[in-house]
Amino acid sequence: MSVWRPEFVAGLDLLAKVSSEMVRRGYSRPVLVGGAAVEIYSGGIVATGDFDIVVARDDVLEQVFIEAGFERPHGAGVATRGWVYRDLGLGFEIVAKVLLDGAADRNRVRMFSVSDDDAFEIISVEDLIADRMGQYASGTAQEMLGQARTLFDLSSDLDMDYLERRIREETSNEHGIATLRSGPAGHVA
Repeated sequence: MSVWRPEFVAGLDLLAKVSSEMVRRGYSRPVLVGGAAVEIYSGGIVATGDFDIVVARDDVLEQVFIEAGFERPHGAGVATRGWVYRDLGLGFEIVAKVLLDGAADRNRVRMFSVSDDDAFEIISVEDLIADRMGQYASGTAQEMLGQARTLFDLSSDLDMDYLERRIREETSNEHGIATLRSGPAGHVA
């Protein structure tokens, strides 16, 4: 039995198939980032509504999406940046061509296999925590601190030196690991 919602698992399977098709065509796999990556690393504690993807060749991925049966939502009041797959109820959006604007160590990206034939890549948990901290530090997404803390608390074997450096980079040196360890009033736990 999976720790994730059935529709989320279906989305992961679909992403893996699309990713593997990119490789068959001679291109790099897309990298899963954002909320769906948080849902994976949190074991479903934090749920998401979409899959954010980084891929260098968005034109090729969009063609693979079309061939796989994805559609762009259309109609009044519907944003058209993303893609949906039939009745899955989850959106897929290409958010960038370069992982975290080149700040992330590409060698830390992990492979997530869903079968013997299909897999996708996912941002490292350290870079994901740092990204969440950067969004929190911007002042526009206070809930991201909670996500970062959840990931930090659930993750073992973190590279603490790398994590500290990446959080400092993403937050303009305003925050570090101590922020993740501090309580609601900012007191270190």
